[in-house]
Amino acid sequence: MMRLGHLGLRSRLHFSTRMTSQVVRPPLPPFNLADAEQKVRMAEDAWNSRDPEKVSLAYTEDCIWRNRDCFFQGRDAIVRFLREKWEKETEYRLIKELFAFEGHRIAVCFQYEFKDADTGSWYRAYGNENWDFAENGQMKRRQASINNVVIAEGDRRFTWDLGPRPSDFPGLTDLDDQFGMLL
Repeated sequence: MMRLGHLGLRSRLHFSTRMTSQVVRPPLPPFNLADAEQKVRMAEDAWNSRDPEKVSLAYTEDCIWRNRDCFFQGRDAIVRFLREKWEKETEYRLIKELFAFEGHRIAVCFQYEFKDADTGSWYRAYGNENWDFAENGQMKRRQASINNVVIAEGDRRFTWDLGPRPSDFPGLTDLDDQFGMLL
Protein backbone atom coordinates (compact mmCIF):
# COMPACT_ATOMS: atom_id res chain seq x y z
CA MET A 1 0.00 0.00 0.00
CA MET A 2 1.28 3.47 -0.87
CA ARG A 3 0.32 6.62 0.98
CA LEU A 4 -0.51 9.50 -1.34
CA GLY A 5 -0.86 12.16 1.35
CA HIS A 6 2.33 13.85 0.22
CA LEU A 7 0.58 14.52 -3.11
CA GLY A 8 -2.35 16.15 -1.33
CA LEU A 9 -4.64 13.19 -2.05
CA ARG A 10 -7.10 12.01 0.55
CA SER A 11 -7.07 8.29 -0.23
CA ARG A 12 -4.73 5.33 -0.44
CA LEU A 13 -4.18 3.41 -3.63
CA HIS A 14 -3.58 -0.34 -3.70
CA PHE A 15 -1.11 -1.21 -6.42
CA SER A 16 -1.38 -4.59 -8.07
CA THR A 17 1.17 -5.87 -10.56
CA ARG A 18 -1.10 -4.63 -13.35
CA MET A 19 -1.49 -1.18 -11.79
CA THR A 20 2.24 -0.49 -11.52
CA SER A 21 2.49 -0.20 -15.32
CA GLN A 22 -0.22 2.46 -15.38
CA VAL A 23 0.05 6.14 -14.68
CA VAL A 24 -1.67 7.56 -11.61
CA ARG A 25 -3.98 10.42 -12.74
CA PRO A 26 -5.33 12.36 -9.78
CA PRO A 27 -7.86 13.12 -8.58
CA LEU A 28 -8.60 9.51 -7.72
CA PRO A 29 -11.94 7.84 -7.05
CA PRO A 30 -14.09 7.80 -5.07
CA PHE A 31 -14.78 11.39 -6.13
CA ASN A 32 -16.13 14.28 -4.11
CA LEU A 33 -17.66 17.35 -5.78
CA ALA A 34 -14.36 19.21 -6.16
CA ASP A 35 -12.65 16.09 -7.59
CA ALA A 36 -15.44 15.49 -10.11
CA GLU A 37 -15.43 19.13 -11.24
CA GLN A 38 -11.64 19.00 -11.62
CA LYS A 39 -11.82 15.79 -13.70
CA VAL A 40 -14.40 17.39 -16.00
CA ARG A 41 -12.32 20.55 -16.53
CA MET A 42 -9.15 18.51 -17.11
CA ALA A 43 -10.96 16.50 -19.77
CA GLU A 44 -12.34 19.66 -21.41
CA ASP A 45 -8.90 21.27 -21.54
CA ALA A 46 -7.29 18.13 -22.96
CA TRP A 47 -9.94 17.73 -25.67
CA ASN A 48 -9.63 21.42 -26.59
CA SER A 49 -5.91 20.84 -27.23
CA ARG A 50 -6.97 18.56 -30.11
CA ASP A 51 -3.89 16.42 -29.36
CA PRO A 52 -4.99 12.76 -29.66
CA GLU A 53 -1.94 11.37 -27.86
CA LYS A 54 -2.36 13.78 -24.93
CA VAL A 55 -6.09 13.06 -24.67
CA SER A 56 -5.53 9.29 -24.82
CA LEU A 57 -3.36 9.31 -21.68
CA ALA A 58 -6.46 9.96 -19.56
CA TYR A 59 -7.73 6.47 -20.51
CA THR A 60 -6.59 2.99 -19.53
CA GLU A 61 -4.76 1.06 -22.22
CA ASP A 62 -7.82 -1.19 -22.62
CA CYS A 63 -10.49 1.51 -22.23
CA ILE A 64 -13.87 0.69 -23.78
CA TRP A 65 -15.51 3.45 -25.84
CA ARG A 66 -18.89 4.07 -27.36
CA ASN A 67 -18.99 7.32 -29.29
CA ARG A 68 -22.31 7.78 -31.09
CA ASP A 69 -22.54 4.58 -33.16
CA CYS A 70 -18.83 3.67 -32.95
CA PHE A 71 -17.69 0.98 -30.52
CA PHE A 72 -14.00 0.27 -29.94
CA GLN A 73 -11.43 -0.54 -27.30
CA GLY A 74 -7.88 0.48 -26.48
CA ARG A 75 -5.72 3.56 -26.43
CA ASP A 76 -4.43 3.06 -30.00
CA ALA A 77 -8.02 2.98 -31.28
CA ILE A 78 -8.79 6.15 -29.28
CA VAL A 79 -5.84 7.97 -30.90
CA ARG A 80 -6.94 6.87 -34.40
CA PHE A 81 -10.52 7.90 -33.74
CA LEU A 82 -9.53 11.35 -32.44
CA ARG A 83 -7.11 11.99 -35.33
CA GLU A 84 -9.87 11.28 -37.84
CA LYS A 85 -12.39 13.30 -35.83
CA TRP A 86 -10.25 16.44 -35.68
CA GLU A 87 -9.23 16.19 -39.34
CA LYS A 88 -12.94 16.44 -40.20
CA GLU A 89 -14.10 18.68 -37.33
CA THR A 90 -11.97 21.83 -37.60
CA GLU A 91 -12.24 24.95 -35.41
CA TYR A 92 -13.23 22.58 -32.57
CA ARG A 93 -14.20 24.19 -29.26
CA LEU A 94 -15.76 22.23 -26.39
CA ILE A 95 -17.40 22.97 -23.05
CA LYS A 96 -18.12 20.15 -20.56
CA GLU A 97 -20.18 20.44 -17.40
CA LEU A 98 -20.58 18.04 -14.50
CA PHE A 99 -24.05 16.50 -14.39
CA ALA A 100 -23.67 13.89 -11.62
CA PHE A 101 -21.09 11.75 -9.84
CA GLU A 102 -20.88 8.85 -7.41
CA GLY A 103 -17.96 6.69 -6.39
CA HIS A 104 -15.94 5.83 -9.50
CA ARG A 105 -18.44 7.35 -11.96
CA ILE A 106 -19.01 10.79 -13.46
CA ALA A 107 -21.77 11.93 -15.84
CA VAL A 108 -21.15 14.95 -18.05
CA CYS A 109 -23.19 17.20 -20.34
CA PHE A 110 -21.27 18.90 -23.11
CA GLN A 111 -21.53 20.99 -26.23
CA TYR A 112 -18.97 21.66 -28.89
CA GLU A 113 -18.85 23.65 -32.10
CA PHE A 114 -16.91 22.81 -35.23
CA LYS A 115 -16.60 23.54 -38.91
CA ASP A 116 -16.89 20.55 -41.24
CA ALA A 117 -13.66 20.33 -43.24
CA ASP A 118 -15.45 18.96 -46.33
CA THR A 119 -18.52 21.21 -46.53
CA GLY A 120 -17.51 24.32 -44.58
CA SER A 121 -20.77 24.06 -42.60
CA TRP A 122 -20.81 24.92 -38.91
CA TYR A 123 -22.31 22.60 -36.29
CA ARG A 124 -23.05 22.59 -32.59
CA ALA A 125 -22.98 19.14 -31.02
CA TYR A 126 -24.99 18.39 -27.88
CA GLY A 127 -24.06 15.36 -25.81
CA ASN A 128 -23.92 13.38 -22.62
CA GLU A 129 -21.14 11.12 -21.40
CA ASN A 130 -20.91 8.44 -18.73
CA TRP A 131 -17.42 7.82 -17.39
CA ASP A 132 -16.17 4.90 -15.26
CA PHE A 133 -12.73 5.22 -13.65
CA ALA A 134 -10.09 2.74 -12.56
CA GLU A 135 -8.48 3.12 -9.14
CA ASN A 136 -5.49 4.92 -10.70
CA GLY A 137 -7.74 7.76 -11.92
CA GLN A 138 -7.70 6.82 -15.61
CA MET A 139 -11.00 6.33 -17.37
CA LYS A 140 -11.73 2.68 -18.14
CA ARG A 141 -15.05 3.17 -19.95
CA ARG A 142 -16.56 6.10 -21.86
CA GLN A 143 -20.05 6.14 -23.35
CA ALA A 144 -21.09 9.21 -25.36
CA SER A 145 -24.42 10.06 -26.96
CA ILE A 146 -24.14 13.05 -29.30
CA ASN A 147 -26.41 14.94 -31.72
CA ASN A 148 -25.29 17.58 -34.24
CA VAL A 149 -27.27 20.65 -35.23
CA VAL A 150 -26.33 22.82 -38.21
CA ILE A 151 -25.75 26.46 -37.17
CA ALA A 152 -24.91 29.62 -39.05
CA GLU A 153 -21.40 30.92 -38.48
CA GLY A 154 -22.95 34.01 -36.87
CA ASP A 155 -24.77 31.81 -34.32
CA ARG A 156 -21.57 30.41 -32.85
CA ARG A 157 -21.27 30.79 -29.08
CA PHE A 158 -17.80 29.34 -28.48
CA THR A 159 -15.67 32.18 -29.77
CA TRP A 160 -12.42 32.02 -27.80
CA ASP A 161 -9.10 31.43 -29.59
CA LEU A 162 -8.36 27.75 -30.25
CA GLY A 163 -7.10 25.91 -27.18
CA PRO A 164 -8.45 25.63 -23.65
CA ARG A 165 -11.50 27.71 -22.75
CA PRO A 166 -10.40 30.83 -20.86
CA SER A 167 -11.35 30.84 -17.17
CA ASP A 168 -13.53 33.94 -17.66
CA PHE A 169 -15.52 32.40 -20.57
CA PRO A 170 -18.98 31.23 -19.38
CA GLY A 171 -19.87 27.57 -18.92
CA LEU A 172 -22.90 25.81 -20.36
CA THR A 173 -25.36 26.84 -17.65
CA ASP A 174 -24.42 30.52 -18.04
CA LEU A 175 -24.58 30.29 -21.84
CA ASP A 176 -28.03 28.67 -21.63
CA ASP A 177 -29.16 31.51 -19.34
CA GLN A 178 -27.78 34.04 -21.84
CA PHE A 179 -28.98 32.50 -25.12
CA GLY A 180 -31.71 30.11 -24.06
CA MET A 181 -31.46 26.37 -23.98
CA LEU A 182 -32.72 25.78 -27.51
CA LEU A 183 -30.11 26.37 -30.16
